[in-house]
Amino acid sequence: MGIAERPNYGIDAPGVVRNLAVTGAVLLLVAVSALGSLIPRVVSLGSGVRLAIVPSFLPAGLALCATACWMYFGSKYGKISEREKLVGRIEWKGDEQVLDVGCGRGLILIGAARKLTTGRAFGVDIWQSVDLSGNQPDVPLKNAALERVADRVAVNTADMRRLPFAEKTFDVVLSRAAIHNLYSAQDREAAIREIARVLKPGGRAVINDIRHHHEYRRTFEASGCPDVTLLDSRIASMICALFTLGSLRPNTMLARRAER
Repeated sequence: MGIAERPNYGIDAPGVVRNLAVTGAVLLLVAVSALGSLIPRVVSLGSGVRLAIVPSFLPAGLALCATACWMYFGSKYGKISEREKLVGRIEWKGDEQVLDVGCGRGLILIGAARKLTTGRAFGVDIWQSVDLSGNQPDVPLKNAALERVADRVAVNTADMRRLPFAEKTFDVVLSRAAIHNLYSAQDREAAIREIARVLKPGGRAVINDIRHHHEYRRTFEASGCPDVTLLDSRIASMICALFTLGSLRPNTMLARRAER
């Protein structure tokens, strides 16, 4: 009997993982070469400034390679547990209409669909492979079939700044590590306004992202969603920010649209 095919949810930010690994490896190679006296251990940068190769390059190389490994193996093996945690933020009835913004290969979309009985889960994306390896519109449908929820899943090619749905369509909107890929604050505000627009009164949005939560809060509050809460540890977010020099501040936000 052959091995059953399993869903594949890809590697997040594959270019970043590659660049971190390559840069880290180069720095380690230089440090090891200096340790082996193949190159000078100290070089002059001019104006009396001298650079010690090993203490400068070795820790940086180890840190970059470790980050690349963390990102790769987190994407490869940690996604399902992340999905269950995110989807578990909602108390499900089973009849919800759900939207996954930036659905990619269907990780969160399918996690939501597994909670539904009569409801339906819709995903939107513009399928950028720079954000997720193998990001194509047929992949989430294939993964949905492998997880036996194909009858509850649909996908659309659509920009999150202009969602192709009527106002007050969805009970739940989910998004994981997608909105930060919009590089301007105006574009991110447009995406959050669209999420608020398509939420039904009393509907909930769960946004997991690596930065910009203060922006998201302000836009949600100005768009009819006054109840906004950060669900994850702020201390853990601050520690992550320190180790990444402010680049990553991960957290999960829950916003509720007003009942009226």
